[in-house]
Amino acid sequence: MDVRIGIAQSVKELEVDLGDGVERDAVLEEIDQALKAADGVLWLTDRKGRRVGVPVAKVAYVEIGAPATERRVGFGAP
Repeated sequence: MDVRIGIAQSVKELEVDLGDGVERDAVLEEIDQALKAADGVLWLTDRKGRRVGVPVAKVAYVEIGAPATERRVGFGAP
């Protein structure tokens, strides 16, 4: 599952690949809890075990992609 985080005052976005075994609802809950604290840090762990932290005050948006099993490529893609 891919998570893209927009950073305030930056044209680039941060993309974190969480891996295939991650529960979408658990990730949503973790992000929601982190964003409720104004001075907190949103921590995510990618598929290689690296931890990525973004200060909540700098988060512009969070986009959660579809799990890899739902992706379609080629002529069958919508």
